[in-house]
This record gives sequence, C-alpha cells and structure tokens, in this order.
Amino acid sequence: MKHANQTRDKDKSIETSVESFKHLIPETIFSHIANQFKHFRPGQAKAIKAGLFKNKNLLVCTPTASGKTLIAEMAFLQAIKNYNKKVVYAVPLRALANDKFQEFKAKYPELKIAISTGDFDSDDKFLAMYDLIITTSEKLDSLLRHKAAWIKQVKLLIIDEIHLLNDISRGPTLEFVITLLRKLIPNLQIIALSATIGNPEELASWLNAELVIDDWRPVKLYQGIYLDGEVEFY
Repeated sequence: MKHANQTRDKDKSIETSVESFKHLIPETIFSHIANQFKHFRPGQAKAIKAGLFKNKNLLVCTPTASGKTLIAEMAFLQAIKNYNKKVVYAVPLRALANDKFQEFKAKYPELKIAISTGDFDSDDKFLAMYDLIITTSEKLDSLLRHKAAWIKQVKLLIIDEIHLLNDISRGPTLEFVITLLRKLIPNLQIIALSATIGNPEELASWLNAELVIDDWRPVKLYQGIYLDGEVEFY
C-alpha cells in the first residue's frame, strides 16, 4: 500500500485568484469557472495544485460549505467535456441525490444528467444515454451486480460523504463498489469528499489519493460549554 501524498499548504498568503490558475485548468473549463468566480477558496486551490486536472485521485477533507462541490464539478466537467466519458456521483441519501440532480440540471443544462436511486433491482439500461449519473452507493451496488454495460465508459467516480466507509451498515457496500469499480476501470479517477474523517492519511493511502486538507470555513467556528443558560467560549 502506497503512502498518501499530502497537500497541506500552510502558506496563508496562497494566491487564490482564478486567473492565477489558468495554466493549470483546461481552457473549456477555465472559461466556465472564470465567468462565475474571481477567486478560489483555499481547499479548491489546493485540489487543483494536487492534480485535479491531471487525473489524480483526491481525498478532500475540508469543512462544510468550504467549496467541495465545485471541486467535484470541475472534475466532472473535464471527464465529460474533455474526455467524452461518463461520471458517477455517489451520495449516501436519496434526498441528497435529488438535491444534486436539481442543482446540476439547473447549472449545467448542456449536460445529460440522470438520477438513479430506486429500489427496483436492475441495470437501468437507460443510463447509457447520460453523461452524469447521480446515485446512491446501494443503487450503484445493484448496477454493478447486474453488470450494466455502460459502467466501463465511466471515467470519474465522485464519492460524497466518504467517511461513511466507517458506518457499520453502509460502509461495506461503499467499500465494495469502490473496490469493484477500481478493478473494472483501471484508469478510473476518484474524487472523495468529506468534512469529517478520523483517519484521512490511512484512507488516502487506500484510495491511492492525494490528501487535500484545509480548515478554512466561510463562518468562523467557536467552541464553548453551555451551562445554566450561559455559554462560556474557549
């Protein structure tokens, strides 16, 4: 098992302007990003430097609302637009799958986006017509067991809430689909996202991934103790 390469940029003066990353981003994707944003958040900048656009596996550990979704979006835009391949976006809950489906359909009308989360056990042949497939790990397990023909066209696997690998009920299924997809698709790129991972170095090593860690958050987090109606902050 290889040791994880870690990207822990402690330089607080890190340049985060979108323009400064132009040389690292494919032109088709850069124009899309530059039209929407002027600056990258720290975690996003670190992910690009770690090899987001060089087909590197990434384990991104940053707080909630720190911009992990945009990292996933940049990755799937490259897989679809530059490589003409499919992307699977795996989430833990149907409600989250539906939220992502609605969000991405509105944001990327030019892409063919599908959602597959039903209980019916099948290979969902209709998914062969779509670029971005949003599903749960349980449904992905079903698709793999039915040997869905389109699976080998997948270039990128995005795993939201990767820390659920440690969940006693859902973890084994998630581990199975990751392991099988890596076997079926030798050049598969994996982007794993989480706000809370207890063993990031070990997990990054298992995924053969670059570890991207940052503690920046849009709203400062304070810790304290609540007692008798009052909060004493540390």
